[in-house]
Amino acid sequence: MTDIVHDPALGRFFLRQDGYQAELDYRREGGQMAIVRTHVPSQIGGRGLAGELAEAALQWARAEGLQVNPLCSYVDSWMRRHPEYAQLRTEG
Repeated sequence: MTDIVHDPALGRFFLRQDGYQAELDYRREGGQMAIVRTHVPSQIGGRGLAGELAEAALQWARAEGLQVNPLCSYVDSWMRRHPEYAQLRTEG
């Protein structure tokens, strides 16, 4: 796993690799974490980095007792492929 940094003030998880930065952005709204975007530059794509960011964010949400609203289509799809995180998904 790559070293992932969490910046709660920015609402962002990010990692740097080969001079590029991949990131996942979220908003914390009360007891909910709305994941709004993931971005991995094409130069470092295809390495599973978005999945690592998603997993780090969801592990943090679980530790904080937050429900997750995956507004980002990538994270929505990732959560569907990883049922161990299904209980974090918001209802509706």
